[in-house]
Amino acid sequence: MKFAKLALVASAVLVLGLAATDASAQMRKVKIATEGAYAPWNFVNSQGKLEGFELELGAELCKRAKFDCEFVAQDWDGIIPSLQAKKYDAIMAGMNITPRRLETINFTTAYAAGAHGFMVLKSSPLAKMPGGEYNLTKDLAAAEKAINELKPMLKGKILGVQGSTTNLAWAEKYFKDVAEIREYKTTEQHDLDLAAGRLDATVGAHSAAKATMETATGKDMMIAGPGFSGGMLGLGVAVGLRKEDADLKTAFDDAVKSAIDDGTIKKLSEKWFKVDMTPKS
Repeated sequence: MKFAKLALVASAVLVLGLAATDASAQMRKVKIATEGAYAPWNFVNSQGKLEGFELELGAELCKRAKFDCEFVAQDWDGIIPSLQAKKYDAIMAGMNITPRRLETINFTTAYAAGAHGFMVLKSSPLAKMPGGEYNLTKDLAAAEKAINELKPMLKGKILGVQGSTTNLAWAEKYFKDVAEIREYKTTEQHDLDLAAGRLDATVGAHSAAKATMETATGKDMMIAGPGFSGGMLGLGVAVGLRKEDADLKTAFDDAVKSAIDDGTIKKLSEKWFKVDMTPKS
C-alpha cells in the first residue's frame, strides 16, 4: 500500500512536471506583428523578407527573454485591433507610447525615441523653415511658440501624413486651420506623392524621413523646420502588448532594459538610423 501511494505521488508529480514543461514551451512561442512598410524600422527587402531595426532588435529581445519568436506583416490601420483579436502576441512597428493607446493596450519600456517633423523637396520654399529641437512634454510653451511661427509658412500648403498615427493627430491639432492635411495608408505612399509634387511636405519621424532621403525616391528631399518630440507625439517606441499579458511585459521589459544597459540598442540604432536612438531618461 505504501509503495502504491508513493507510485501515485510520483506519477502525479511527473504529470505536473510535464504539464509545466509543456506550458513553458507554449509560452516561449511568441508571434510579433510589424508593418513591413516603414524603413528603416521595418520593411520588406528585395527577397520579399521582413527586415529592419525592429526585426534585428526583436530577435535579440526574444533571445534574451528565451522566446521562440515569429514576425508577421500586418497593415498599420489594423495592427492594434488584430492584437486584441489575438492574431499575434505583440507589436514592434515603430509604435509610440501614447495615453490614448494605453487605454486599450499596454507597452513595454521604450526601446527607441527620436524627433518628428517635416520633409520637403530641396527646391521648396519650405526648405528654409527655421530649425531647432522642441519637446512637448518638457516645454510645451516653447514648442507651441515654434509651431505658431511655422503657421504662416504652411498656410495653404498640402501636408501628407500616415493615417492612425501620432503624426496625424499632431498635424491636425496644430496645422488643420492653415493647411490641408492629406491622409495616407503608408509613409511610402506619401513619399511618392511628395516626389511627384502633389504634396508640399510630409509629416513624420525624422528617422523614416532620413531613410527615404537615401533612396532614389527621396534623393531631392530634405528634413526642414524644427524637430518635435514628447507629448502627443509619444513617449518613445515600445513593444505593444495586450493588457492581460503581464508575463510577456515583464519578460520584454527585462530584455529591453538589458539591451539598453549593455549598449546593444545603441549599436543597432546606429547601424540602421546612423544615430543613437536609445531613449534618454
